[in-house]
Amino acid sequence: MLLCVDCGNTNTVFSVWDGEKFRCTLRTSTEHQRTADQYFVWFSTLMQHHGVPVDITDCVISSTVPRVVFNLRVLCDRYFNCRPLVVGKPDCALPVAPRVDEGTTVGPDRLVNALAGFDRHGGDIIIVDFGTATTFDVVDTDGAYIGGVISPGVNTSLEALHAAAAALPHVDVTRPNSVIGTNTVACMQAGIYWGYVGLVEGIVRQIRQERGRPMKVIATGGLAPLFGQGTDIFDSVEDDLTMHGLVLIHAYNRKEK
Repeated sequence: MLLCVDCGNTNTVFSVWDGEKFRCTLRTSTEHQRTADQYFVWFSTLMQHHGVPVDITDCVISSTVPRVVFNLRVLCDRYFNCRPLVVGKPDCALPVAPRVDEGTTVGPDRLVNALAGFDRHGGDIIIVDFGTATTFDVVDTDGAYIGGVISPGVNTSLEALHAAAAALPHVDVTRPNSVIGTNTVACMQAGIYWGYVGLVEGIVRQIRQERGRPMKVIATGGLAPLFGQGTDIFDSVEDDLTMHGLVLIHAYNRKEK
């Protein structure tokens, strides 16, 4: 079975692919201090809970946090007897190279999402990923990543608001009943929720105008379903987009070899 690992700034997701479907998906906080042994105890315990055998033969990793990759490599070598494929490294080939400024390093998660989005929806798409940062990835007609937009993530903005204003509390991200809040918490929730809906709609409008053509919009990330309730701009909301891309990258590299 194939272990797909998506390591973001906040959370790390492990998904096990059996060749036809994902058998289970596990999530943990991203901590570079976590050792290979700690990963394995956590992983094997939850796999047992889900009734899935720990029969990993291959691994593919996408990580925006370089410091965690070493221990994930050790995990694969020590417990699964395999060498992981790491997106963004020279030995990991992509079907179509990104077209960006020379010397620019594109986040592995953005490359993976671009490939997955193209596979499912074709070219001329915008992928909106609600993560630690809210990113917009633009995919050309041939599947190439050609750039995008990075804005602060929803929770990142909430933390900054709380830190900068002593009188403002921590609040949950939710869709408020009214855009006009009648108390502090409701005002903050309305500002965050409808503010991000407006941000997404505005940036998508500008990208479409700059490209001069219709473009589908795909949303992914943990908060995508919530924000999808407040706008009709998304053609699809997909929580497994990154994992689908990792499966595709693994298959492409295995075929190339």
